[in-house]
Amino acid sequence: MKDGPALQQGVGRPSVYHAVVVIFLEFFAWGLLTTPMLTVLHETFPQHTFLMNGLIQGVKGLLSFMSAPLIGALSDVWGRRTFLLVTVFFTCAPIPLMRLSPWWYFAMISMSGAFSVTFSVIFAYVADVTDERERSTAYGLVSATFAASLVTSPAIGAYLSAWYGDNLVVLVATLIALADICFILLAVPESLPDKMRLNNWGAPISWEQADPFTSLKKVGQDPTVLLICITVFLSYLPEAGQYSSFFLYLRQVINFSSTTIAVFIGVVGILSIVAQTLFLTLLMRTLGNKNTVLLGLGFQILQLAWYGFGSEPWMIWAAGAVAAMSSITFPAVSALVSQSADPDKQGVVQGMITGIRGLCNGLGPALYGFIFFLFNVELNSMDPIQGDFSIDPLPRALIPGPPFLLGSCTVVVAFLVALFIPEKRSCPSSPSHLSLTPPPASDEDFEPLLQDSIV
Repeated sequence: MKDGPALQQGVGRPSVYHAVVVIFLEFFAWGLLTTPMLTVLHETFPQHTFLMNGLIQGVKGLLSFMSAPLIGALSDVWGRRTFLLVTVFFTCAPIPLMRLSPWWYFAMISMSGAFSVTFSVIFAYVADVTDERERSTAYGLVSATFAASLVTSPAIGAYLSAWYGDNLVVLVATLIALADICFILLAVPESLPDKMRLNNWGAPISWEQADPFTSLKKVGQDPTVLLICITVFLSYLPEAGQYSSFFLYLRQVINFSSTTIAVFIGVVGILSIVAQTLFLTLLMRTLGNKNTVLLGLGFQILQLAWYGFGSEPWMIWAAGAVAAMSSITFPAVSALVSQSADPDKQGVVQGMITGIRGLCNGLGPALYGFIFFLFNVELNSMDPIQGDFSIDPLPRALIPGPPFLLGSCTVVVAFLVALFIPEKRSCPSSPSHLSLTPPPASDEDFEPLLQDSIV
């Protein structure tokens, strides 16, 4: 695939480095908006802040789940570059509306879910330009770049907001998003060789390929893909819910200050970069793909249980270090999935994983909010990040974080399911090999450490 004909667009030959720049700029822009996002959310919905946040993210996650198979399949036919441009543009489109019209901003965030599948296109792009041996390392580099984009951006955004106001932060984020779009237009070459495109823009895409529910039903016909999908769903559901409430949890229950929260994000981000580059490569070579996934799930179980029982700041810091190690799971799963797909169907198979994660992004925040409500942990109070005003921490219970403990239980189930995933297919022609060609089905971030819109 790397020997395909070179295309005229972009700078140089397609490479992993083009992909990491796109990811870095997109999520750095969103990371700057950590403080303004929570401020505007509270100002717009003062009575039901987190209820509305869950609704907005739920709609976005559902739309992502619905659209991911179609975008993945289209990128296999028409190329990656076009859909990189589309996904980045619509994902970043709400940013300038944050201060201009908050209602339109949140409406656009919800609707942008139809295109918020940048990671599926990025991983397909990486699959095009790497061979199987180096693919897991490349996936780790992409995920580490995502973490790197969030190491400093929340702190920078909080500093600019405190000294110069939210309007400047929104302006800087908008300019970075525009720079990302210009980079794709001017510098990113097409990674999909001409010989792998089906008549370019004239190729047909069946509704069967675009329907996520039909695809999920047919994915069940392949045991390996079904096991991988169940593992992703059960492991990412608590992670997605964690993103929606973790800052507020740190502020009110653990009583972290705004500065401490920003430092926490940075430290966990740096550790995640190390885990997804140095440790991931070492583990993939020594333990293999499947065992690396199992190790990542084990770290996630420990992390969520520690968050659930942790009542002191040092426990949260220790759990954050474990959380950084658990970030190896997603790139390892993506590499495992890519081994099961035909070369011309990488977009479909990566889109499948992104779609399931999109569904979790809708269900996770609602699940966590409901569990906090059941345990009388109120999430409708004032913003936890803006300013250093005093907030009385909630009473410490025997289990300070019930949703995290429940999340660790779901990851235990994911771990047990992952035990039955075959290590590697024997050969592409084997009947058990996943072939996402027309008779079978097609299926469809951030994430990783944090989520693009929740941050």
